[in-house]
Amino acid sequence: MKTKRFWMPVAVVTLGALVMSGCGAKKYEALPIDEAVDICEECKMQVKDGVYATQLTLADGKNYKFDDIGCMEKWEKEHAQEKLGMDFVRDYNDKTWIEHDKATYVYDPSIRTPMAYGVISFTDKKSAEEFVAKEEAGKVMSAEELANHDWKQNKDMMMGHEESGSGDMKDMKGMDGTSERKQGNSDHP
Repeated sequence: MKTKRFWMPVAVVTLGALVMSGCGAKKYEALPIDEAVDICEECKMQVKDGVYATQLTLADGKNYKFDDIGCMEKWEKEHAQEKLGMDFVRDYNDKTWIEHDKATYVYDPSIRTPMAYGVISFTDKKSAEEFVAKEEAGKVMSAEELANHDWKQNKDMMMGHEESGSGDMKDMKGMDGTSERKQGNSDHP
């Protein structure tokens, strides 16, 4: 009889732990980009499998992809009633997916992005600071700071969608519009 009394609480605790582990937070993962079919949910342009691609998954599992982080931010504001599961951006250096809130960002109006929002993302603050130091332009921002960003487009810096979208930066005007400089390098991923 003592054996039954010992095993009953153990069985109840074990069963409870199993039930609770099944109720944990849902895990969301970034999906691959398929350039042949993926269209930006906001601007309806083709989503390139490059450093500018972003995506979000709603709590119900529906996934949306975007060609520029500005498009994703605009969509999220317009659909604030939707329950977000997770949103993802890509690291500018190696295209790995990063949770939006864990990334560090660089903004400069002279950075060419597909829809000219001028924001790129990095896995960590050090990488973002190195980019700014190398290019001698840009502002490093956290996800929290990015939430208060004004998201104006610089139409002069809009990339043609015929370009690779691979992260290569082309000749651009400086912030004051008077000087020419190059950003990035030709062997960028």
